[in-house]
Amino acid sequence: MGENENRAVVERLVQCLNDKRVEVMDELFHEDAVMDWPQSGEQVIGGDNRRAVYGAFPGLPTVTPRRVLSAGDLVVLEATLDYGGPAYKSVFVFEMREGKIARETAYWAEPFEAPEWRAAWVTRAQT
Repeated sequence: MGENENRAVVERLVQCLNDKRVEVMDELFHEDAVMDWPQSGEQVIGGDNRRAVYGAFPGLPTVTPRRVLSAGDLVVLEATLDYGGPAYKSVFVFEMREGKIARETAYWAEPFEAPEWRAAWVTRAQT
């Protein structure tokens, strides 16, 4: 599959999460896909575990993409995850195989105020 098709898979993933239609994930992930969450040290391996985790999810976030980059079988999504309270800045690295997600590595971070000592040298992004 090409970069545009791989990007479309990730964009469809964002849409299915925002629509709270996690069953669509079965069309987007390989059955043996790995979801890797390095910050918590967890891995969700395989479709049965992915379905169980998302079936038990206490509340899916709204995903607002910042940008999507695609090169070959690699797609990177920068996004904000809004859980109706806390919002997290996130980066997802998707490794694609044959037009589906084979591996997802996800990082989340809470935003923080920039220190004043850097103000003379930086531009503050509008959030």
